[in-house]
Amino acid sequence: MNLGLVVSTLGRTEPLERLLRSLSAQVRPDDRLVLVAQDHLAEVERLAERFRGDAFVIEVTTSPRGASRGRNAGVAALPPGGDRLLHFPNDTTWFPDGSLDAIRAEASVLEAGALTVIDEHGPKFTLPRDSSPLDRWNVWTVIEMGLLIRRSVFEELGGFDPDLGTGAPSPWQAGEATDLLLRLIERRPDLARAFDWLPPDVAVGGIADARGLSATERRRKLRAYGRGLGRLVMRHRYPWWWRLAFVFGGIAFGLRHRTTNTVADGWWVFLGRAEGMLGRTIGGSSTAVTR
Repeated sequence: MNLGLVVSTLGRTEPLERLLRSLSAQVRPDDRLVLVAQDHLAEVERLAERFRGDAFVIEVTTSPRGASRGRNAGVAALPPGGDRLLHFPNDTTWFPDGSLDAIRAEASVLEAGALTVIDEHGPKFTLPRDSSPLDRWNVWTVIEMGLLIRRSVFEELGGFDPDLGTGAPSPWQAGEATDLLLRLIERRPDLARAFDWLPPDVAVGGIADARGLSATERRRKLRAYGRGLGRLVMRHRYPWWWRLAFVFGGIAFGLRHRTTNTVADGWWVFLGRAEGMLGRTIGGSSTAVTR
């Protein structure tokens, strides 16, 4: 099972270079990396050319803005024929030594699964035990750069919803992986029961969501992300008691994430989740920040 790594980027070449360096000694000739440059296409192409080689095949394409649109375009740009295990790193992701081999060791039997994503503060989420089925409650622990899914399954599900996620042409600026997996639970319960939670030592690196942001930018992003997740609990018909707990639980977000946020940040998470449940924004910008 060969790998298909798809990166949607606004053309930030410094983190992209770190990503490519971390992959250069780990990829195999039949793996493919697709960089979807939604800005600074020429710079991304020049960077890719520096790393291309017989054992490191890099495709560069472009798409309209939006991480989900970019990832869908990247999957479409992969060579036709055969199946691949897809992974969706951010342009700020990096791969520790041996991580691709660890993923590849699972690839022949894995149709859908997740791995741990770490940042400077530790794991972003603690994943369930490997024997646990994917369900409507633990699906929230899987984020885009931790998702592993076969191309055939991804296409069967229709890919990411282009109206969800960072940069989408809608106010719903998060939740594209969650939405995809909720559709998998509904349409392919067999794969949900067999969902593969990789062990915690198989991980990729990333950065904290708040890194480099001012307080205003951070709260705008939290609100926009909360709005997307709030939309999902309505779209996928979560029980009313859970919807209310989810929205009002946003107030405590700052308390639960004291290393990266302030207590007051929770009110912005609450506001975003409430907007998502209502299906409308209450003034202000509808998009997340651009970094």
